[in-house]
Amino acid sequence: MSFTRIRDLREDLYLTQKEIGEFLKLSRRTYAHYESGTRNIPLDVLIDMADFHNVSIDYLLGRTDNKKVNR
Repeated sequence: MSFTRIRDLREDLYLTQKEIGEFLKLSRRTYAHYESGTRNIPLDVLIDMADFHNVSIDYLLGRTDNKKVNR
């Protein structure tokens, strides 16, 4: 599974994989694997990504087109 939304959100902020990886306390290479879908994203990292982008996990995973976080 490829996570194009994660890439698109990162690119919308003009961030490199290295920059977002540093925020998430990951190497660029690890983040790149998550983005390309060659590695599963741990739940804690997925939560941090959703919080960073202020979107729902369902949006990141492509389960909804609604970015809004329901809290």
